Amino acid sequence: MAHAGTTADELRTFAIGVVRKLAAAGFRAVFAGGCVRDMLLGVQPQDYDVATSATPEQTMALFPRTVAVGVAFGVVRVLSEGEQPLAVEVATFRGETTYSDGRHPDKVCFTDEVEDVKRRDFTVNGLLFDPLKNDVLDYVGGRRDLERKRLRAIGDPRQRFKEDHLRMLRAVRFASTLGFEIDVTTLRAIKTSAPRITAISAERIRDELSLMLTGPDPRRAFELLKKTRLLKHVLPEADAMEGVPQPPEFHPEGDVWVHTLLMLGHLEDASVTLALGVLLHDVGKPATFEQADRIRFNEHERVGAEMAEKIMARLKYSSEEAERVSDLVRQHMIFKDAHRMRPATLKRFLRQPHFDEHLALHRLDCLASHGSLEAYDFCVAALQKQSTETLRPQPLITGRDLIALGLEPGPRFKAILAEVEDRQLEGTLTDKESALAHVRKMLATPDQG
Repeated sequence: MAHAGTTADELRTFAIGVVRKLAAAGFRAVFAGGCVRDMLLGVQPQDYDVATSATPEQTMALFPRTVAVGVAFGVVRVLSEGEQPLAVEVATFRGETTYSDGRHPDKVCFTDEVEDVKRRDFTVNGLLFDPLKNDVLDYVGGRRDLERKRLRAIGDPRQRFKEDHLRMLRAVRFASTLGFEIDVTTLRAIKTSAPRITAISAERIRDELSLMLTGPDPRRAFELLKKTRLLKHVLPEADAMEGVPQPPEFHPEGDVWVHTLLMLGHLEDASVTLALGVLLHDVGKPATFEQADRIRFNEHERVGAEMAEKIMARLKYSSEEAERVSDLVRQHMIFKDAHRMRPATLKRFLRQPHFDEHLALHRLDCLASHGSLEAYDFCVAALQKQSTETLRPQPLITGRDLIALGLEPGPRFKAILAEVEDRQLEGTLTDKESALAHVRKMLATPDQG
């Protein structure tokens, strides 16, 4: 595990040092899991895991700085010296028995490296590497699967998924991230076992979905979620998009699901909130589908925003993330009216928090449907013409000025201040004196203010 500013070489050197010290003390020690897979794929590992014959107690006695992160499961974190230490997780070779909760082993017994590999999830994650001998150890056919770009469960896939249901989502994530195909037998086992995914905590499901959405190929991840039948259990609202037709004059690409997949396919280095906004922007369409003179989805953005908020709460996203995603869904249809907005309304639209995400979502929406970026280009041009001062000018008057005019604080304040700001944004009021004169005029007219 690296901290900011650490080079990959420093982390690797530290990890090798951990192996060397264990070996010098008479213990077997090797790199294990994802770091070995990444090295063989030519990818620089982000962290290193060491598997060893040393027990947690023996590991802790050998290194001056350790953290017991999971001694019951044989896991110890070894830290380097310094204020920002490097970290390597060291786990004792272990075998496991039953998994009553479908996630954690009921008990752990320490064993040898061959048995340790057999209890892991996928063959490409079951490779070991001895950095002292520069030797790859493959007891489960992982190298062959790496060469074939195939994700295959170790042993009986049904048993692997029965032990830990989360492995089904991890299969989808690994396959989409690595660009691998899921082995036929493994895929069949996921389809059969898919309903069990609901036993996994919402937080674990959320984390896997977030990694898929912000990974290198979110479209493929969600195609695989659909193919494996996991989607209808983790996100039934998204699953319901398939087969919902759209008006061909606006959406020549096809139904709501096809449109959403196309948008996911255009995502690059997106924040999790933008990615979720893309995924859920049309989630209200199945519930609002109507076919009269043409296909319509009246108020689908409002319905979708409410659904998105509930989905985000169910998956335990933060309230701030839920609000941002819900807002993206609620406002995604406003862009079509941008060129008709009053100057004040347009400026308020452009200056709202996280407008870059609103703009990005609209662009993807257009690219995945009719292809016209007219409204997008209009808003970009409008933004370029503005400065912070013109978008967010200092108020010409405040509530204190209204009190000085004899008004008592209350809801009326908001309406008057908004009216003055509208005229300020449009350039018809430019100083405090003209603003106060306008307020006096408003107060003198019975149907104003």
